Amino acid sequence: METLLHAFIPQPCLFHSHADAILALSNRPDGEEQIRKALGDDVIILPYVHPGFALSKAAAEAFVEHSTARGMVLLRHGLITWGPSAKAAYNTHIEFVNLAEGYLERTRPATPTGAAPSVEQAQAAYRAWAPTLRGKLATPSGRDDIAWKRAILRPIIDDATLALLNSPVARELLVTPPLTSDHLIRTKMLPLWVDTPDQLDAALDNYIAAYGDYCDANWGRTAADTPRFDPLPRVILCPSIGAVCVGPDAPAADIARDITAQTLAVKATIGEPAEYEGLSAEQCFDMEYFPLQLAKLRKQSESPLRRHVAVITGAAGAIGAGICRYLLEQGCHVAATDLPGDGLDSLTAELAGRFGARALGVPLDVTSPEGIAEAYGQIIDAWGGIDLVIINAGLAHVSTLKEMDLARFQLLEKVNVEGTLNLLTASAKLFEQQNTGGDVVLISTKNVFAPGAGFGAYSATKAASHQLARIAVVEMAGMDVRVNMVAPDAVFSDGARKSGLWQEVGPDRMKARGLTEDGLEEYYRNRNLLKARVTADHVAHGVYYFATRQSPTTGATIPVDGGLPDATPR
Repeated sequence: METLLHAFIPQPCLFHSHADAILALSNRPDGEEQIRKALGDDVIILPYVHPGFALSKAAAEAFVEHSTARGMVLLRHGLITWGPSAKAAYNTHIEFVNLAEGYLERTRPATPTGAAPSVEQAQAAYRAWAPTLRGKLATPSGRDDIAWKRAILRPIIDDATLALLNSPVARELLVTPPLTSDHLIRTKMLPLWVDTPDQLDAALDNYIAAYGDYCDANWGRTAADTPRFDPLPRVILCPSIGAVCVGPDAPAADIARDITAQTLAVKATIGEPAEYEGLSAEQCFDMEYFPLQLAKLRKQSESPLRRHVAVITGAAGAIGAGICRYLLEQGCHVAATDLPGDGLDSLTAELAGRFGARALGVPLDVTSPEGIAEAYGQIIDAWGGIDLVIINAGLAHVSTLKEMDLARFQLLEKVNVEGTLNLLTASAKLFEQQNTGGDVVLISTKNVFAPGAGFGAYSATKAASHQLARIAVVEMAGMDVRVNMVAPDAVFSDGARKSGLWQEVGPDRMKARGLTEDGLEEYYRNRNLLKARVTADHVAHGVYYFATRQSPTTGATIPVDGGLPDATPR
């Protein structure tokens, strides 16, 4: 629209915004009168017009009639100001917004509030509820392999939001159309109101039915081949929890969250339900199913893992870091977990710097069930749930059985075996709550199939871990959870990030063979049939194969070893 306005309004610079104070005044039955009282005669006030050429033409005609004006309020759209320079247009904009804010302060009563839970109480309640909510908001994909299109959740839980949601007028005030038609594609016409979490099913059923009625009543104005959006909400309001915003990935959900935060703030300023007037149902429908908007959406492609959340243990090592990076490159949301320290901190900074809101670092000790519960809780706080669990954390030790230190063996057992059990236990419970299936990929080892002398503690405990995963294959299949294994040979590094396991056992292996570090890597490369150097990326590709369900497979092991006949699964 701004490009078209430039064609009609002969000013070098325009500035446009959805300023809170302007929307608080314009989204009222007497919005034009309120704007005039607040801003005076220096602005043009244009009634709501559907976005597009008609709005640009109407704005241009209004400007011709009032060419001395310094700005224009498009009711239920926002404020435009202009001037001979960007600075002049911006200063005028700030002037008008300040006038609107001052008028609101003088004239609007405070919104009544009610007794609200503390932020801590609401956050705990959200953490317990979010996986259930996320499961309910998944839609059938129409595919046999990945049956559900999942959602990413981003909550708003703060004192102001909880106070507003517990106001006696909250439901009547907030379950109303959006402030501007630009928000519809992110929020739909109405949010879903849920009195308490245990009433979700009934509230959701009513919302779906109402959305169907809304579409049926307006469908005659659409083209015959127009696809209907899913009937699920994009914003959920619950007094005991806060606001929950929904999107296909974290960036999209964050946009919905920003819009919702602004919407709640503006409606709180208005205060009385009778004083708020948003778009009509017809106006909302015309924008939600605007052909130009639909054409833009049809062009958007979606990566297979865009709606997935993965957690990776032992992420600060070479294999873990490589898997994290590769899955993020494929659109996944990735929680990198490891023991707290520089390794995890540096990896988190690297991934978050490149992938933003889709990357998260979470300290985790896999030997602690309580620690796993807290780590999973932090991931739920961030995105609503987990779909893919990659069990990679592990320890190694070099010793013959004759010289084995029992305490050291027990430490490996605790990490490699009990850690796997703890993760499988927690994951099974979460997958059951979400009820949308899931995947587990265990990073096993060629030593399960071809153990080596002096490597008994590692080989035995990894074999036990592998066997636990095989049992999970049988136990979790009924939940549409697939459990598979990737069994690599030695991976020494991922770029500058060294393998913790090989830092532990490498010196002994080098000493035994009289080799340097480079020589040891060359030795392992030359012992496989393909003479291939096994990398973290190769392991990540195996994980990706299972995570994207490219075949109907569970209980399988992919060797990533360049071809070691003795280690072939059998």
